[in-house]
Amino acid sequence: MKKYISMMAMALMLCMSFSACSVETDEKPGGTNIQDMCGNWDVTWYVVWPDGEEEEWTDGTIFTYNKADNGTTQMWMSDQDTYLGLQFLANIDYAAKTFTAAGSENVEGGGTVNVTNGKILPGAGKNIHGVACDSISFEITFSDDPYPAKYGYADFSHYRVEGKKYSGFTE
Repeated sequence: MKKYISMMAMALMLCMSFSACSVETDEKPGGTNIQDMCGNWDVTWYVVWPDGEEEEWTDGTIFTYNKADNGTTQMWMSDQDTYLGLQFLANIDYAAKTFTAAGSENVEGGGTVNVTNGKILPGAGKNIHGVACDSISFEITFSDDPYPAKYGYADFSHYRVEGKKYSGFTE
C-alpha cells in the first residue's frame, strides 16, 4: 500500500510541476513618469535673513515622489513627519527638472507652503565618497511656521534648502 501512495504522491507532484504560472501581460516593469525627480534627499536647511545673509539651521531628509495618477505635472514633497510635518504638492517641469509651489496646502502640518527656485541637477552633487549624484535646491516659506519665533528668527526672510540624493549606500 505504501508503494501505491508514494507513486500517487510522485505523480501528483509531477503534474503540479507542469502547471507553473504563465505570463499574463507583456508589460515590462519600469519606473514612474517622473522617476528622475523622485528620491530621498539628504538636505541642509539654511535661514535666509532679509539682508541676504544665511545661517545653517538644521539637517534633514526630504522625500519626493509621484502622485497616484503617475502624471508629469506635479509631485509630492514630504519629510514623512520626521521633522517639520511637511507634505505638499509641487508643480513640476519635468524636462527642465524644476519645481515650484504657490500656496500649496501642507496636508501634514497645516497651513500653506510656497516654494521658489526649485531645481534638481542631475550629477551635480557628490557623496562623501566623491561619486557624482543628483542635487536638489529650493527656497521655501510656510504660512504658519512656529520655528522662527521659537528660536529667535522672527525677522527672517525664508529658508533655503539644498542637498544631495541618497545613494542607498552607507555614507
